[in-house]
Amino acid sequence: MTIENPPAKKGLRVIVLGDVVGRPGRAALSQGVKPLKDKLQADVVIANGENAAGGAGIDAGTARDIRAAGVDLITLGDHAFQR
Repeated sequence: MTIENPPAKKGLRVIVLGDVVGRPGRAALSQGVKPLKDKLQADVVIANGENAAGGAGIDAGTARDIRAAGVDLITLGDHAFQR
């Protein structure tokens, strides 16, 4: 994905990411969230983590991985409590 020079910052900028699935999804976050957040001058990054642990559910470790990648808020859904 290429983001060309965002306009001058006005108001609140939020990045919302869809379903983070398993280890590949967490790896993508760890490589991409912080540079994207900096480039877009985002204030908040939100990601869905309901499938972050092995593709089904979320646990404390995967939640920590997501937060360490630069995600500020983790949303959940119907698969969240499978672990």
